[in-house]
Amino acid sequence: MESKRQQKYSKLIQKEVGEIFQKEAKHLVGASFVTVSRVMVSPDLGLAKVYLSFLLEKDKPVFDKINEKKSELRKHLGNRIGKSVRVIPELALFMDDSASYAQHMDKVISDLDIPEAGEDDEEEED
Repeated sequence: MESKRQQKYSKLIQKEVGEIFQKEAKHLVGASFVTVSRVMVSPDLGLAKVYLSFLLEKDKPVFDKINEKKSELRKHLGNRIGKSVRVIPELALFMDDSASYAQHMDKVISDLDIPEAGEDDEEEED
């Protein structure tokens, strides 16, 4: 379980990295829509696991490009939060595929052939 300090730090990093993708690092994402879905920080605040989700499933090359330039991303983060924190954490980037998994599960459930309960079935249960 994360401490309040870790949670506060995680929210700050999530907000700032999201804004960096919108403003300073637009060249990294191009036309892709990137969302910082979650940030988890180590207890010593030295490592931040940043989970990114993409609007399109074909954004693996964009993720690879962002991962290659994570030092640049960390530099932008340092410029933004450097005055309020002691250490700028190392960034570990991960693709968050929970949205695509949820979409897949929704499709599987909608494709199931489940007969609807009729009035006859309801009367038998009473």
